[in-house]
Amino acid sequence: MGTVRDQFDLAGRTAVVTGASRGIGQALALALAEAGADIIGVSRNLAPEGGETGRLIAALGRRFSAYQCDFADRHDLYRFVKEAKEREAPVDILVNNAGMIQRKPAAEHPDEWWDQVIEVNQSAPFILAREFGREMLARGRGKIIFTASMLSFQGGILVPGYAASKSAVAGIVRALANEWAGRGVNVNAIAPGYIATDNTAALRADAERSASILGRIPAGRWGTPDDLKGAVVFLASAASDYVHGTILAVDGGWLAR
Repeated sequence: MGTVRDQFDLAGRTAVVTGASRGIGQALALALAEAGADIIGVSRNLAPEGGETGRLIAALGRRFSAYQCDFADRHDLYRFVKEAKEREAPVDILVNNAGMIQRKPAAEHPDEWWDQVIEVNQSAPFILAREFGREMLARGRGKIIFTASMLSFQGGILVPGYAASKSAVAGIVRALANEWAGRGVNVNAIAPGYIATDNTAALRADAERSASILGRIPAGRWGTPDDLKGAVVFLASAASDYVHGTILAVDGGWLAR
């Protein structure tokens, strides 16, 4: 097995990271590249040359392949899977990070918002896990990491579709782990706490709500995307070979309250 340092080494691995153009996804992609992996980045608006994420990863001496994909469009999702399998090295690590949120009281939450959030946050990640996971199973090795949420454990406020989808992500992780753990494929999730990203901009702009959130976080601050780097490298590496079906909270202690 080698030393502990060896266990975290991702040299020679290829990772797909969805939602890689900014925020949490960019930080996760960079973390894996810093640990030695080459990255296939996928986002709805990712520049063909890879944008900022591609430049940062290239500066690390790692390979970055950029793909655009609308995760709300099932046909576009399958188009990406087909192209990636034809053009890229076999995928060793899949990070299902892309997601979206729509805020409105449940009594006013329209069907189109519900359908879009469920497609992006729940259906697309499952399809990617199934399609790339099938090849991992054939090789007897692979790591699949979902981005869950505090709302995988709680109901939230004004985000019924998001809460439903992130609760489902936790269920998918456990279901896949039950089937695939004995076949060499680890399926786990990271549940970020309240992280300063575009998705939480509305919360941070609401002085009362932001103060309420901060008051519950034992660490006393909003998280940053970089706070998630260690968790993703751990779950992508040999150091987590006996970790299956875990929802790893990186939340400043939020759930401990």
